Amino acid sequence: MSEKTLTRMDLSEAVFREVGLSRNESAQLVESVLDHISDSLAGGESVKISSFGTFGIRDKAARIGRNPKTGEEVPIQPRRVLTFRPSHLMKDRVANGNKQK
Repeated sequence: MSEKTLTRMDLSEAVFREVGLSRNESAQLVESVLDHISDSLAGGESVKISSFGTFGIRDKAARIGRNPKTGEEVPIQPRRVLTFRPSHLMKDRVANGNKQK
């Protein structure tokens, strides 16, 4: 497995190289897109990016969990969680490695 992690800086650098915007404009564009996605998810909307996948929000109900070490029952509070479902194209690309470009 690769040790490399894609960062905001990597994304803005890619926009700089591919699109030709200045580095500052590229960074602002990446931030704007990420903010828009975050705001939509925080508002309960799902975000679908064609050929990539769908981000969504799921409400999980309260339940009783168990401490595995002691066996003691512990209440788990209800919460909202972020989910991601990759598209079939993304699944295929990941399964085949980075061969498709």
